[in-house]
Amino acid sequence: MMRKFLSCTIVLLLMHLFVSAQENNALKLKISVKENSSLTDLLQQVEHQTSYRFLYDPSELKKNCKLPIAGSYTFTLSQLLSNLGLSYLVDGVQVILKPAVVNKDPGVLSDTLLPLQLLNEVFVIGYGTIQSNYVSSSISKINSQQFHKGSVISPLEMIRGKVAGLSITRVGGNNNPNQVSTVQLRGVTTLSSYDASNQPLIVIDGVPGASLDLIQQDDISSFDVLKDGAAAAIYGTRASPGVILITTKKGRPDSTLLEYSSYISTDQLRKRPEVLSAEDYRRRMLDPHNSRRGIMIDYGATEDYYSQLVNKQNLTHYHYLSASGGTEKNLYRAALYYNSRQGIAKENGNNQYGGRLGLQQKNKDNKIGLQINLAANIKEINLNGGNLEDFEQALQQNPTQPVKDADGEYFYTSGTGYYNPIARLNQEQRSATIQTLAGDVKGTYQLLPHLEAAVTGAFFKRNRTEHNYISKNAKNSIDNYKGGGFEEQSSLIDQTQTLEATLNYKLEKDKQYLNAITGYAYQRNVSTSFSIGNSGFMGDGLPWINIGSGTDLALGKGDMKSNKTANKLVAFFGRLNYVYADKYIAAVTLRKEGSSRFGTNHKWGMFPAFSFAWNISNESFIQEFSFIDVLKIRAGYGITGNQAIPEYQSLITLGTGGAYLNNGIWFQTYGPNKNPNVDLRWEKKKELNWGLDFVLFSNKLSGNLDIYNRTTIDLLANYSTQVPTLITPTIYTNVGSIKNKGVELTLHFNAVRKPDFSWNIDFIGSAQRNKLTKLSDDLFKATYFQYGSLPAPGSLGYAIRAEEGEALGSFYGKRFAGFTNDGKWLFYKADGSKGTAAEMSTNDLTYIGNGIPKYMLSLGSEWKYKQWEFRLFFRSKLKYQILNLPNLYYANKKMLGNNILSAAYSKYQSLNDDPQYSDYYLEKGDFLKLDNVTCAYNFRTRNKLIRAVKCYCSIDNIATLTSYSGLDPETEDTGLTTGIDTRGGYPPTRTITIGVNLSF
Repeated sequence: MMRKFLSCTIVLLLMHLFVSAQENNALKLKISVKENSSLTDLLQQVEHQTSYRFLYDPSELKKNCKLPIAGSYTFTLSQLLSNLGLSYLVDGVQVILKPAVVNKDPGVLSDTLLPLQLLNEVFVIGYGTIQSNYVSSSISKINSQQFHKGSVISPLEMIRGKVAGLSITRVGGNNNPNQVSTVQLRGVTTLSSYDASNQPLIVIDGVPGASLDLIQQDDISSFDVLKDGAAAAIYGTRASPGVILITTKKGRPDSTLLEYSSYISTDQLRKRPEVLSAEDYRRRMLDPHNSRRGIMIDYGATEDYYSQLVNKQNLTHYHYLSASGGTEKNLYRAALYYNSRQGIAKENGNNQYGGRLGLQQKNKDNKIGLQINLAANIKEINLNGGNLEDFEQALQQNPTQPVKDADGEYFYTSGTGYYNPIARLNQEQRSATIQTLAGDVKGTYQLLPHLEAAVTGAFFKRNRTEHNYISKNAKNSIDNYKGGGFEEQSSLIDQTQTLEATLNYKLEKDKQYLNAITGYAYQRNVSTSFSIGNSGFMGDGLPWINIGSGTDLALGKGDMKSNKTANKLVAFFGRLNYVYADKYIAAVTLRKEGSSRFGTNHKWGMFPAFSFAWNISNESFIQEFSFIDVLKIRAGYGITGNQAIPEYQSLITLGTGGAYLNNGIWFQTYGPNKNPNVDLRWEKKKELNWGLDFVLFSNKLSGNLDIYNRTTIDLLANYSTQVPTLITPTIYTNVGSIKNKGVELTLHFNAVRKPDFSWNIDFIGSAQRNKLTKLSDDLFKATYFQYGSLPAPGSLGYAIRAEEGEALGSFYGKRFAGFTNDGKWLFYKADGSKGTAAEMSTNDLTYIGNGIPKYMLSLGSEWKYKQWEFRLFFRSKLKYQILNLPNLYYANKKMLGNNILSAAYSKYQSLNDDPQYSDYYLEKGDFLKLDNVTCAYNFRTRNKLIRAVKCYCSIDNIATLTSYSGLDPETEDTGLTTGIDTRGGYPPTRTITIGVNLSF
């Protein structure tokens, strides 16, 4: 079926390839030129008469632009720009301007469309920028024109599938508004599961470690992804997982702009578990072959618990208002937003509001510059619904069991870990408020004509307060708190102070370009937390007013705790970029960084990198190949670090050991709770990258190819130790190594580019492999590490094993060999014979699959016809397996009494035994998703108030082609617990969005 689908898609694409469009010269522009008119004046006249918006470098165009003499003129856009001596690229309503390309006849100027890829885009590379033709490492840039349109929960979702090797996953295809996407670049690089050890470093406007909560989708101008070690080494200790640099929008000189963006969206249930209905359940009770019918009870009701957890009337709306403008000396941009987001689960959503302010100012002679950014966000979150355990309980609930009994009280049955999810939803409350504030100030001073000094200071503060309450009447309260209710309140405050100072020397002379930067960086992180829990309340309203009004805390039955941690980073760094004759390019980087997290013998680490590139297309011998526009080969090597471990692992710390009574006074005892490690040091990733950049056939086809090979050494992990030689049985130390290699390909095809019609096709593909090459040394030994603990019932152990010589993400377990005549399990033993579950030993277990996709692919197609835009976007992941836990536990007739999946009487009809983990439940995870369809229309308006209007409709997660029998094949594929489909998943959804963008 997938092959047929792909064939049909290719045919449709080829059909559209031959669609032609006629240039529309009918739109006449009335231009008035005065003696003191500037280029900006002329372009603003065009913007008032059309929906076009111009992007250009004022300083570059003023040197080359030729204004007409004073008078009134009537032009088409093409005629006007040609007479001004400008070349241009029309991209929707945006027109990118550059000086015209001079042909062989120096008196003739070309007004042909200038390709976007040849405009020498500026790449952000950390502590500076560089033209794309001077890049010698692996960097991907995504501009706002390329972003996914529509409703997104995290700004990173706008570039999902747009960067080769970058995985951005919403597990299970769900759109839970309180769950962030998982992000990973070029595969797993560490065994550490602490914090964000596999998450790329986020840098916003030059501030490392910034929070995505402070940025909205309309704030962002571009993403720059530093993918290889040579590019990322400038960030040293935090750069092993890669670096994502986000540049926000800024004001433009001589252009005052007021913009409003809004959309509404709703989530539709795309798929749900198929369980026995009440009628099916009763029929199975009467089945004489059903060995479980004696414990099945008909309570007389007909209920669908799952649907009662779903909010079919969910609605999300987003509003964003910005104002920007200024002069060449003073620029500003201010934005306010409000976003109310509801999930498809009841009691599941958030409201957030905030703003961002950016100011830029230069003095009269441009020697002194000041840049200020302020951002604030308040998010109010309803955490009560969307609970995965609730959806698992809904799957298990006896469908004949009423939600409430005849007296109107919630109905409960006995059973360990078994509860009424509708009752829990209505009798408990859980909410949080997150207040986030950040600001940075950057001052620059031109010391010499080619030397600039800069100092940046930044602060960040996030305060999360959470409130949980269990009602007095709830079963949980009655069973565990004697009907007194339970209240818990907590707070977590994270603060970061950053100071960075740089000297930047830049010189272009004759055929040479030199850019040298050196700097100092300091960052301090402090985290404080506090929580208190109490019960024994007289009424449900009291805990909100005074948590101390409960009795249990005073009786010593409550709970109260606090914590504070801190860490520091200090670094010295430098980078040198050199280009000769636009042909030979080199870059060298070195960062020396110290961290308080590591042992006294290894506080400091060195992170060097170098890269080279050869722009072959500028060599004379290549000029005869007219189809080659750009051809550049790259090679780079870099070392980056990982310091994402818990605090104080190198130190001996004290913990409480219990209280004792002395002379009527209680005293707390303390004792060491951690082994010190003075040799604890950086985890280091060494990466070699080869690359090829190309533009061919007059910009018809462009792209890049990267091949990388990376080795992470000194892996950070907990190892067993000998007691009493050491204090505790484990120690955090450096031992292992991981090898990771892959290939990445990006292709952009300008199928058609005419004034009224264009068609672009983008293909992104990556392949990667990994292996755990070392897990022990002479001092610390480990046979394997285990991940993915399988829950009760039964002691099924762990699903994933990491062992020396094997790939990470590997499933380890029994091999299915069939069933006995009475439906009991048979598995293969190590010698090839068959045995029952009771006859299996640990020696019979083996590697049975892998949950990490080997290939990630995406295909985007965009058509633009006059004011219309239409986009299709496909994503695919291939060559991996999924452990189907819902089927393992609930597609089993032995679980009857509770409800079960209908598959127990179809696909798993032969099974009549307790759940067992084996490759029987491993399924092929390969999928192809039609991820997004967007249709937009750009209104042409001559209204003096409204410059441009764009309306669009977008649909996400439309259709999936897969052989996987679960709800959605997109399981967790980052980190160490990959490929496991959880028992209680958030419902997969299809999102429909309608939006509008207005410019004034």
